[in-house]
Amino acid sequence: MTSVPLGLQGAYLVGERATQDELRGRLLDVAVNLLQTDGPDSLTMRRIAAEAGCTTTVIYTMFGNREGLAEALYLEGFERFRRYLETAPQRHDPLETLTALGPAYRRACLEEPGYYSLMFEQAIPGFEPSERARTLARAALNILDRVIADCISAGYLLPTQPRKIADALWAAAQGAISLERAGHLRDDSTFEAVTTGVICCYLTDRQR
Repeated sequence: MTSVPLGLQGAYLVGERATQDELRGRLLDVAVNLLQTDGPDSLTMRRIAAEAGCTTTVIYTMFGNREGLAEALYLEGFERFRRYLETAPQRHDPLETLTALGPAYRRACLEEPGYYSLMFEQAIPGFEPSERARTLARAALNILDRVIADCISAGYLLPTQPRKIADALWAAAQGAISLERAGHLRDDSTFEAVTTGVICCYLTDRQR
């Protein structure tokens, strides 16, 4: 029996994994678009399969059930937000980098409305992410914690747990975004004001 050379076998596995990743991404795109346009009742395996051009068996195999699909969408949303944050300009000054993360986060919220509604507005009634999913979701935003830690080390921010400042900044950003999405705010001025205000609350005395 002739064995497959390791190099060819490895290339095959890489190609197979890429195909699976592409299919998974397409299914998530279809699902989140259905959620946004037709609401949560549209998220049936049959409807998603028809829109994606595959069988329901494929979806069940990949996600298990509707709850598994919802959790996959939840995690994909946070992963997309992580990528938005990574596009923020990296400065030599960590405080400037922290300031640049705000607009990147706002852009993620506004440009990914389907994922935003699932992540923060309970777009799928009854869906509760598992503790593992919540942990992974929060870890996707660890770039914020790291930049805050750099600001603390550089003497810009008060010496405290970076997560404490990150959560306060996150809460302020979410409040402004929610009002903007609801049509109560017309531009980013309030978002900038509240996020800057939170940062100012934690500045060291020599930075005030």
